[in-house]
Amino acid sequence: MTISAAWLLIDRGTMTQAHRRLAFSATGVLFAILGLGALLVPFMTIAANRIVEGDGMRIWNIATPSATLPGLAAVVAGLLLGLPDNMTRARLAGAVMGLAGLVWLLVQGAPALLEGAGAYARVSPATGFWCLLGVFLLLAADALAGMAPGPVMRAELLATAVGVLAAVLWSGALSDLSIMQEYASRRDAFLAATWQHLGLAFGSLAAAAALGFPLGILCHHQIKLRSMTMPVLSFLQTIPSLAMFGLMIPVLAWVGATFPGAQALGIAGIGFAPAFLALVLYALLPVVGNTVAGLAAAPQAARDAALGMGMTPRQRLWRVELPLGLPIILTGLRIVLVQNIGLAVIAGLIGGGGYGTFVFQGLNQTATDLILLGTLPTVALALTAAIFMNIFVDLTRTSTDARND
Repeated sequence: MTISAAWLLIDRGTMTQAHRRLAFSATGVLFAILGLGALLVPFMTIAANRIVEGDGMRIWNIATPSATLPGLAAVVAGLLLGLPDNMTRARLAGAVMGLAGLVWLLVQGAPALLEGAGAYARVSPATGFWCLLGVFLLLAADALAGMAPGPVMRAELLATAVGVLAAVLWSGALSDLSIMQEYASRRDAFLAATWQHLGLAFGSLAAAAALGFPLGILCHHQIKLRSMTMPVLSFLQTIPSLAMFGLMIPVLAWVGATFPGAQALGIAGIGFAPAFLALVLYALLPVVGNTVAGLAAAPQAARDAALGMGMTPRQRLWRVELPLGLPIILTGLRIVLVQNIGLAVIAGLIGGGGYGTFVFQGLNQTATDLILLGTLPTVALALTAAIFMNIFVDLTRTSTDARND
């Protein structure tokens, strides 16, 4: 090989390594384009009161340049850090930096826009903010998918995110925003709605688990029962949520009027009871179906080994089939929990309480920030529950894999 050919190969190798180092992620490029485009639309709105439509303000108009420049620089830097394909930690840092920049801009822009605007003026995030928020959350999710953190690290990240969000809200830095003013005027009602929403979501999950687990075990062992039960539960899933809630009203109204003491227990045509029952019915298919699938997932070799050891059917169920099928069963519970957190919003239409109360009040009053007061906690609760349940499922799957080995 000549010296010139050797140098050519070295140069090509160097260029290839440099190209790999400078490779851009397709999703990062897409996020950067979307983020830069979001900078051109209104970032915040200023309105004369909580009902009328506000005037959109772009980022560079919400406050003085010296106040907005740090936040704008953090947003742009976060988008640029999201470009490299092989630097997942840098991309995650970019997402965090961008989110911090958005909070900075809200903190600086809200009081500046309210100054001299009147006692009833309201300031709210606009399209640009929500687009950038979505971009940076997707960027963080994409970076975390590339990092593939374990369950413990994901739990730490979740706790950190929840703690930071709670600290920001508790500090009062965002108190000038309209949604926070809606919260301040409804603090007690919001706390009551939170407990009601949690009661609907987690209570229906517990009731569905208490009914669905034994039914799933029976369906696993009795094919005839499974062939009759699963179509019925599948049919319940096809009923639209609003129709299901409506169907529960006459049923429980008849129960409350017919059986003595039923109304004293809260069983009536409207309120918590029909919403709770509807959520339980919706939850049965995932619980029963995943219980059957989980029990059936136990390897035949494990069943044969248990049989050879002289285990009874009950012992095989508790010592072999249930432990090995636990990840699949818990996946069904995760589906139910996230589903019911979202469906519990509909309970506000029939007096069942929860965050849906604020959603439908806001729709009636054309008050966007009141709608957000109900929707944002619902989204945050569903996202947190999904991540927590995923961590729990992964921990049980790791334990199951170790048991199989």
